Amino acid sequence: MSSASFNTSSSFSDNTADSEADACTEPTRRTLLMAALATTACLSCSTQARAGEDPPGSDERPQKGDQLVFSEGDQEGKLITSADIPKGGPPVHAWPKDPKTSVVRSGSRLNEILIIRLDPAELDERTRTRAVDGIIAYSAICSHAGCPVTAWVKSDVGDKEVFKCMCHNSEFDPREGAQVVFGPAPRRLAALPLALADGSLSVAGNFIGKVGGAQPG
Repeated sequence: MSSASFNTSSSFSDNTADSEADACTEPTRRTLLMAALATTACLSCSTQARAGEDPPGSDERPQKGDQLVFSEGDQEGKLITSADIPKGGPPVHAWPKDPKTSVVRSGSRLNEILIIRLDPAELDERTRTRAVDGIIAYSAICSHAGCPVTAWVKSDVGDKEVFKCMCHNSEFDPREGAQVVFGPAPRRLAALPLALADGSLSVAGNFIGKVGGAQPG
């Protein structure tokens, strides 16, 4: 074989190898690009999913030092001051809020709270120790079937206004530790001790008593 023919053959062989290499490289690049796009999409979906989740601590029960904020109405999310609680009712509905993380503990409905101001002279001794300036707080969840306690009405068995669960008509007297005065509820509402600092209400301790309705079985 002449030198000329060898060079031609060698050149053809090199070109063929380059073409084959390019052909192999192109799908590889496409594969890597598609994989990168897929990974980015997954990460984006994961981020969006996390963004829709409740922040850590939002489902934890009220803790000492938590602030109290409105859970409904035009002032939802705003701090509750003693001036916001009208004397004699109706009660204000609230969520606890972690003052360090600003997380509102609204991730569990069992955290909703009823706050009411009554004449301190009307409160029994135990209730008075958990109150500030006649302001007392209780769980807003009925101890019967776990329905929300929403009404402040005259009792069916007396002349005083009481908390009432409209699901099964259980009534609770906040003056006496939210004990049951009417209806099928098996126990009083859980109480939440309060504190007052710079005019704002805060939690002074954990719930006293079981929160929520009776468990089946």
